[in-house]
Amino acid sequence: MTHRDILIPRQKAPDLSAKIVCGGTWRLSEARAQNFTLVVFYRGLHCPICRGYLAKLNGIAGDLAERGVKTIVLSTDSSDRAQRVRDEWDLDELTLGYGVSIAAARSWGLFISTGNGTTSMGVEEPVLFAEPGVFLFRPDGTLYFSNIQTMPFARPDLTTLPGAIDFVLKKNYPARGEA
Repeated sequence: MTHRDILIPRQKAPDLSAKIVCGGTWRLSEARAQNFTLVVFYRGLHCPICRGYLAKLNGIAGDLAERGVKTIVLSTDSSDRAQRVRDEWDLDELTLGYGVSIAAARSWGLFISTGNGTTSMGVEEPVLFAEPGVFLFRPDGTLYFSNIQTMPFARPDLTTLPGAIDFVLKKNYPARGEA
């Protein structure tokens, strides 16, 4: 059995940075959200399930922003592949980052998979890529919520997140799972 790092609620995550498709660099340590920063890792251009998942996230991005949530979508994809995602997947409401290193993905507890040929979308899987993960951070950089996957299936339903954020803010609900 090998050791995997795991992020703990109420603790700061290791800093993370990624290039942004539209230019510049995003850094968790510089995220300045009013209430939360939502970090969503997707598998990459090759994943048809990611395409649908991110389309749903794109549809609620405005609702999240109204609640003081800044959203970033990240992958280990190259610049060219991330640009294709931007061009072909119609994610106009999301900030799209790319080039997260495999080492950084592992330091966040993400599972890493090896490529397995061409997917149903007709896109070759990369040699290595990170599996999905969803992370919600407080403005001080501490982890509030996380969900990591070994597969693209059965991800959390992000459409419930705006209502959950309302509840958390109204009740000052604490992060859970730190013990």
